[in-house]
Amino acid sequence: MLLFWKHGYESTSLSVLKAGMGGITAPSFYAAFKSKEALFAEVVDLYLMTHGRVTAPLWDDDLAPRQAVERTLRGSARMQTGRGHPRGCLLVLAASTCSPANEHVQQLLAEQRARVRKGFQQRVRQAIDLGDLSGETAVSAYAATLHGCLMGMSTEARDGVATATLDTSIDYLMLGWDRLAAVSGLPA
Repeated sequence: MLLFWKHGYESTSLSVLKAGMGGITAPSFYAAFKSKEALFAEVVDLYLMTHGRVTAPLWDDDLAPRQAVERTLRGSARMQTGRGHPRGCLLVLAASTCSPANEHVQQLLAEQRARVRKGFQQRVRQAIDLGDLSGETAVSAYAATLHGCLMGMSTEARDGVATATLDTSIDYLMLGWDRLAAVSGLPA
């Protein structure tokens, strides 16, 4: 997982993978994983069950929509800038561009990102339904803003931007939520 996360799908060659696995042979690699693509699919699943769990608040019904969104963003900022793994998000950085032969790998990650975008949309829609955000809020556009912040943190984290800076950017983003709430006549 760390090799794909650090180098991306296409740049992580079979020789890099074999060396990272203690120098296993090509036949052993193929017997264990069938293909590089199959291994990558397993890596994505592992990432989602570990580091990718930072988006879990989006589906936690015990949290208010604003709280779920903010926890997701702050948890992601901490994870993406954490130690012990490459900075940024594997789902954003591992295959943001691919050769035509690997577009299906790019699609796999796009589907996972779409799932998170949909989580933001559900939370924004829920906040509108609860009266916590203005009914004039453009659900898809505001969810894209929140998701865009989450995705953009990957590049910022990879470039070495500090967690504290990302947290402050989330403060500003959540001010937008509070302003949309104020339009509804509700306290922020």
